[in-house]
Amino acid sequence: MNALGTLKMTETKPAAVEVRGLAKHYGSVVALKDVNLSIAAGEYFVLLGPSGGGKTTLLRTIGGFHRPTHGQVLLNGVDVGHLPPDKRTTSMVFQSYALFPHMTVLQNVGYGLKIARMGRDAIREKSAAALEMVGLTGFADRKPHELSGGQQQRVQLARAMVLNRDILLLDEPLAALDAQLRKDMCLELKHLQEKVGITFIHVTHNQEEAMTVADRIALIADGELVEHGRARDVYRAPHRAFTASFVGENNILRGTIREVDGDDVTVDVAGHPVRTGRRGLAVARGAAVTLSIRSELVRMGGPGEALHSLPGRYSESVYLGLTTSHIVALAPGTDMVSRVVEDLPQVPEPGAPVVMSWSPGDLRLHVD
Repeated sequence: MNALGTLKMTETKPAAVEVRGLAKHYGSVVALKDVNLSIAAGEYFVLLGPSGGGKTTLLRTIGGFHRPTHGQVLLNGVDVGHLPPDKRTTSMVFQSYALFPHMTVLQNVGYGLKIARMGRDAIREKSAAALEMVGLTGFADRKPHELSGGQQQRVQLARAMVLNRDILLLDEPLAALDAQLRKDMCLELKHLQEKVGITFIHVTHNQEEAMTVADRIALIADGELVEHGRARDVYRAPHRAFTASFVGENNILRGTIREVDGDDVTVDVAGHPVRTGRRGLAVARGAAVTLSIRSELVRMGGPGEALHSLPGRYSESVYLGLTTSHIVALAPGTDMVSRVVEDLPQVPEPGAPVVMSWSPGDLRLHVD
């Protein structure tokens, strides 16, 4: 296995998509670096990562819109590297709605079937069924400008799904929607995928969106497949330091290993020792490492166990509605955050000494 790792399909389902050693270069710019992955049939799979990280390039290469510099794309076990988009078992939902303004909703949905020379009655029947599937029955005769953003996105979904392909590619499909509508559409997408049972591959940089819909997530950055797994596992137990910094609200702490004791290590952080599990990683005394812990797992105030707490001075609080983040300075340039749902009975004054503590096992070690 290369350094990027390999995504393995589940044992109970055949692979809908396999990517083997896939790379894409634009001159001297490397957009994808030898990516390997498998996506099972019927999965809702999300490619998550920062803008410019390569996730859309990967999606478009799977769909046939880009030719790889090297490597293979297999759909249902068939190498499709030589096939154009319309000859693959995929359909695409683009970030922009890309609807024809002069056509009605029904005509937009049926356009692909018309190009395929399907009969007029069959086009109308299939297009109407697709509109019903996305909840737009009664909107068939409207023009795109008469629809809201969410409704236009549903039209694009219907247009993609009416082609009856078994893999749906979604490129930032909710990026143009406001926050509340995005949340609503996330749930609708997940329910739609469960209803039709086909494979969805969804690109986004929004982690909340990814967590809402994904069966599995692959984090892609700088053209590399950084980490993958079930949404819950990627959030709760990230293996890589980059994952911890990108997914969720994690405290990222730098330190140096003081001691290795079997499966445990003691790390010097801001001049204080803390203990955590080694997780099978190869480490040695004096090595520079990264630690991470989710902010909701950190408690502020009261003495903590010596090796599971750090002293600091209170800086400020940030009210976020549902939660409040309390920021504590451990050392110059090193802060730690405790995120709580309920208000504290008493908030310390800025500069007051406080203790940040956590339960054994919550702090995670990273060597990358």
